[in-house]
Amino acid sequence: MTSSLPLALATESGVHRRHSRSLLDPTLFYGVFGLLLFGPLAFGAVEVWSISILQLGAGVLFALWAARQVAAGELEIINNPLFLPMLFFALLILGQLVAGRTAYRSDTSSTALLYCTYGLLCFLVVQFLRKTSQVKTLAWLLSGYGFTVALFALMQGVAPNGKLYWLRTAQSDGWIYGPYVNHNHYAGLMEMLTPIPLVISLTDAIPGSRRLMAAFAAAVMASTIFLSGSRGGMVAFAVQMALLATFLIKRRQTWKSTLALGGFLVIALGLLAWLGGSDLADRVASINSATQTELSGAARLRMDRDALKMFAQKPVSGWGLGVFGEIYPQFSSFSSNLPVGMAHNDYLQLLVEMGTLGFATVLWSLLTLFRSARKKLKHWPPDANTAVTLAAVLGISGILVHSFVDFNLQIPANAALFYTLCAVAAMEPRFDRHHGPHRRHRSIEHFSNDSQISATASTG
Repeated sequence: MTSSLPLALATESGVHRRHSRSLLDPTLFYGVFGLLLFGPLAFGAVEVWSISILQLGAGVLFALWAARQVAAGELEIINNPLFLPMLFFALLILGQLVAGRTAYRSDTSSTALLYCTYGLLCFLVVQFLRKTSQVKTLAWLLSGYGFTVALFALMQGVAPNGKLYWLRTAQSDGWIYGPYVNHNHYAGLMEMLTPIPLVISLTDAIPGSRRLMAAFAAAVMASTIFLSGSRGGMVAFAVQMALLATFLIKRRQTWKSTLALGGFLVIALGLLAWLGGSDLADRVASINSATQTELSGAARLRMDRDALKMFAQKPVSGWGLGVFGEIYPQFSSFSSNLPVGMAHNDYLQLLVEMGTLGFATVLWSLLTLFRSARKKLKHWPPDANTAVTLAAVLGISGILVHSFVDFNLQIPANAALFYTLCAVAAMEPRFDRHHGPHRRHRSIEHFSNDSQISATASTG
């Protein structure tokens, strides 16, 4: 259950508190999402400098949030159903470090810092994403961002030179697409972003012209998943569309929603036929064949079997977070001229690194997430809560499917956005509500002075 716990910290005027909030709130709100949008543009935030910016940025934003609480004269924390399993997972990582249960302490420590960054971003999003106006602004911002990145990827695909942004030589071999060295990770980004404009296009409350714009943006973004050549991305997107169609059928969608979804599919297929041509058909036909820049399907299956052997040796607490690439050569059953630093299966990598305890904790998180989301997915045409949850759940589902054959959750930019979507999907309804806990608290704060606000609790 989401709850707001305001506690008095200091005596100061209510005007001063509200003024402090008004200055810091927009900075924190746009700062958090600015960091999330920075990651993909920085090649997925896989290099030391970009990882450092993510970590430092999250730390600074958290410090600003703490300063905001002091300036407001109260400590107010909005809870989320995922916070408890997240805390338990953090304790498992801490246990690996303290008890020496990791094969490489330095790798586990550095990866733990990344997970701490993800946790801080999720925490801050939950604290500041409260208003319907924020949701609308954010939805259009993310839609425009995804559309722009997709257009860039299309232009780069038309005139490639083997360099990122046509300027920078990649530090490792890969199939460059958009700002990513690995085309599969570009597809993962679009799997999370495409549902946002698509859900906008299905929402009756949005004017027709804007719905058409959103449908076009979603179609362009979706087409680049296929044009990127990511087979895992193609399958994941097909599953997303099947889930969306099932949801609309069960909710007895309006004719406008049906028309919007049909228009989206027509535009997407038209773009694919125009831009993809025979190259796309060849790529789809090569499901079981190897390429020069990625492991073949047979090699990935052998890696899966090797990973299960690794898990069998340390099934309870695992080898240590972030150590897969260091340990795997000892268990490899095949030779390859390509470096193997990840399992190419996020689930097996989780089992190897965190054992049964870590895997069970993640399952707990997912069950909690979908149980919370299901409560909000009851209304169609949607209110703001339903629309936000539907877009988030579709994005999450895409990555969960793609993770069977790839490692999107080992890419900081994609992982940060994925975990943020999880936190949003699990939130209790808080948009378009006129009598919710936050409105009650604001009314109390508006009409009371500091002596009256001493220890108030409001639960949603």
